[in-house]
Amino acid sequence: MRIQDWFLTGDERGNPAARLDPWTEGNDVRPLVHGATYFAELRAHLGRLGADDLLLFADWRGDPDERLTPGGPSVGEAMAAAARRGALVRGLIWRSHLDLLRFSSAENRHLGQEIEDTGGQALLDTRTAVGGSHHQKFVILRHDEGPERDVAFVGGIDLCHSRRDDAAHEGDPQPAPMPGVYGPRPPWHDVQVAIRGPAVAQVEQVFCERWEDPAPETRDPLRRLRDRLGRLDDAPPLPRPGPPPPRAGHHHVQLLRTYPARRGGYPFAPEGERSIAHAYRKVLARAGKLIYLEDQYLWSTDVIEPFARALEREPGLRMVVVVPRHPDQDGWLAGPASLIGRVDALRRLLTAGGDRVAVYDLENHQGTPVYVHAKVCVVDDVWATVGSDNVNLRSWTYDSELSCAVLDEREDPRPPAGGRRFARDLRLSLMGEHLDLPADRLDELCDPVAAFEAFARSAGELESWHENGREGSRPPGRLRPHPAPRLSHAQKLMALPLYRLAVDPDGRPPALRRTRGF
Repeated sequence: MRIQDWFLTGDERGNPAARLDPWTEGNDVRPLVHGATYFAELRAHLGRLGADDLLLFADWRGDPDERLTPGGPSVGEAMAAAARRGALVRGLIWRSHLDLLRFSSAENRHLGQEIEDTGGQALLDTRTAVGGSHHQKFVILRHDEGPERDVAFVGGIDLCHSRRDDAAHEGDPQPAPMPGVYGPRPPWHDVQVAIRGPAVAQVEQVFCERWEDPAPETRDPLRRLRDRLGRLDDAPPLPRPGPPPPRAGHHHVQLLRTYPARRGGYPFAPEGERSIAHAYRKVLARAGKLIYLEDQYLWSTDVIEPFARALEREPGLRMVVVVPRHPDQDGWLAGPASLIGRVDALRRLLTAGGDRVAVYDLENHQGTPVYVHAKVCVVDDVWATVGSDNVNLRSWTYDSELSCAVLDEREDPRPPAGGRRFARDLRLSLMGEHLDLPADRLDELCDPVAAFEAFARSAGELESWHENGREGSRPPGRLRPHPAPRLSHAQKLMALPLYRLAVDPDGRPPALRRTRGF
């Protein structure tokens, strides 16, 4: 396996100003499936931070009262305790749009204020393009002594309500507003990774670049005054980064990003960066056996096109997609528009791949839909990525995003040959959970065709059980065939302007978008 066949080279990143290495070697990357798993590990690491250690984090939404474990502490309490022990705490939190749109401006301000009150610093950051958001979700912990303990967490899990769910998918006791079909405690499926080794320094570099961006955190004079009064505009210099942590494992890591071509430009991405989009296009051009995708949205035919072309090119290629059954938590704002986009995307995929494309959603054992918030893709059991980016145009062109792509230098010994341990283990663990398959039977899913058929068989049995009035024992598994989205004519008329805004937020005409490769 040649790394450059799967990872972007420096030139292929498309951002000459990028300061990141193309990739790093000698890392250890562990998937943390479910918010409860991630939060428990984060709590343990935060509790060990001491004087002169470093805590850096970036978040789309943060709720300071969200408990990291059932008995606490909360996110705010754990960070405050680290600051009181002498750790340097710095945070970048998206300021967000109006609460009227059911985003998170009030919650993010509360988290920022709680950190400031204990001696840390948190910026409410709007340094992105108009209408865009900072969607990156990562945490870095570096130690003044013992760099082998340094760790970075990267993925799709925010430090906020609704995320602390586990494999039972009974939901977080501290829920966020969601459509009623998800119940009072919405079940939530999500993934983060824990990174050790030299790549930790690269994640730190991503934070430092955003922190040191000379643009004002907000151009609104009233918000700037409010931030000054609340000490949320203070951005003291960060300490000089230490050397990268030592080798920790067998994983090659490439950090992939999206930044918009904002007015004034980022010093580290004057024309923006779209390495997430470029990486998908490069990897999908090599796909030959199986694309396994878990995604919150799956919309926009522009973004789906590289997947569709791969299916058209390779007659043996299969694609399995896991998405939420119902629109996201932004309700009336994004719901109907999301369905329009998904209709277009699914139509294109099915035209390209026919019955080699299968789309599913999830439910827990009580029959409540599970909200799929994960952003995971595994291609041919070789290349795997976990990040904050969704398969939609915003994530590939406009919102800030961060993703961790992994290649394992170790070949997986299980047939079929050619798979790599990290990618195959990640796919099998996710598929096994959705099938309720015991750990000692996961090897049955190594073969892509067998895995594809196992999903179809399990979903078919569960669907038949529902159609027959749930008589008898519930079949194992949590998969349901994802229904074709349907909207009334009135809903389409209402949603179409929002859909156009959402899929083409920077206003560039489609021809220019294609010419510039997104």
